[in-house]
Amino acid sequence: MQTGKNAAASVKESASNMAASAKAGMDKAKATLQEKGEKMTAHDPMQKEMAREKKDERKHEAEYEKQATKEHNAAQKVADKVGTGTHTTTGVTGHHTGTGGTYR
Repeated sequence: MQTGKNAAASVKESASNMAASAKAGMDKAKATLQEKGEKMTAHDPMQKEMAREKKDERKHEAEYEKQATKEHNAAQKVADKVGTGTHTTTGVTGHHTGTGGTYR
């Protein structure tokens, strides 16, 4: 049963990573479009340069968020694999090994 749990965690991590990548791509595209709009309305070369800098900053932020999410997912996967170490399970959800207690 443990293999199924690891597979589920792997699928969950992959899905979350894909969502983070998709969101970053959308944020980067949005930053590019906003820059184009700002450049079209700007009359001063300094304003156009500021628009480019804002775009670059937004793109870097989107990439940072994506990487942070991926690192968090990887850490969560390791934590799930290692467990808390406070108890062991039989592999059947809701049933713990150990001493004492009555089951109803």
